[in-house]
Amino acid sequence: MVIPFPSYGFQLATSPTAGNSVSTPTKAADLSKPIIFATSGLGGCLGWAFVHPANTLAVRMNLASMSGKPFSFPKMIQESGWMGLYDGISAGVLRQVFYATSRFGLFETFRDKLHEYRGKTDFGARIVVGAATGGIAAYLSCPMEVAVVRMSNDSTLPMEERRNYKNVFDTASRVIKEEGPLAFWRGSNPFVIRAMMVGVFQVATLDQFKDLYEHYLNQRRNSITNVFSAAMTSGLIYALATMPLEACKNRMASQKADKITGKLPYKTILQTLRKVSADEGFLALYNGFLPYYIRCGGHTVSMFIIVQILRDSYMQYAL
Repeated sequence: MVIPFPSYGFQLATSPTAGNSVSTPTKAADLSKPIIFATSGLGGCLGWAFVHPANTLAVRMNLASMSGKPFSFPKMIQESGWMGLYDGISAGVLRQVFYATSRFGLFETFRDKLHEYRGKTDFGARIVVGAATGGIAAYLSCPMEVAVVRMSNDSTLPMEERRNYKNVFDTASRVIKEEGPLAFWRGSNPFVIRAMMVGVFQVATLDQFKDLYEHYLNQRRNSITNVFSAAMTSGLIYALATMPLEACKNRMASQKADKITGKLPYKTILQTLRKVSADEGFLALYNGFLPYYIRCGGHTVSMFIIVQILRDSYMQYAL
């Protein structure tokens, strides 16, 4: 039996006697590394353009609880306008240039190298590669992640506390000038761990849900309906698993030092998790979950579909 591997121009040939536990990738399309990285990055950027408003809502809802204020969507629209939902989109798209390009490009590169070394690619190997490449991509894109959080939330702050960033380049230069380059990696630990978990949940579960929906719902595998259903389900799983880390990352990236003591309120992942749970309750870590889930599932759906379309179009043109 041959099962198409999602979105990457490979097919996974599985033995019917192996219990589908080990699969061997065989090239279905001879894509060069530059094309693999380019389509991964472009798909990530275009996909992000669809879900950025949901990310803005998730960030603002989560950070509203940090300041002890209730979040009001009508009030946000009244103060910032509908275009306020796109605050920080330049940083978000630029982040995808680094994050999506490196994450999916490196995933395929490392997966293929590991296959050459081991002679097989099993579920465990994909988990390890997905976690490792997710972490590497997160570290590379962390400066843009900090810029996204700050630009997305700046207009909601009191006038005297706003940083009034003009664009992503202004944000980056001011962070370096006012706080030093290391401020870009403030909150990087929860961001990196979250990215590793997303790599595991997204890549490892997506293919399984495709099989389940094909079998139980009679969906044609790799159809738009099949990809959408599987991506939204895997998106729900990793959104539930990573939302607390996303909340920690947002707070650590957006925090300011105490005016009297000069100390930052959030220092490490565990300290942030404990502090938020003790002060506001554990569920405060899930403030903004619905838009966060829309962001996770929506970006997964749009990105996988766009990447596949780009690669199919390239191969059609190349042939």
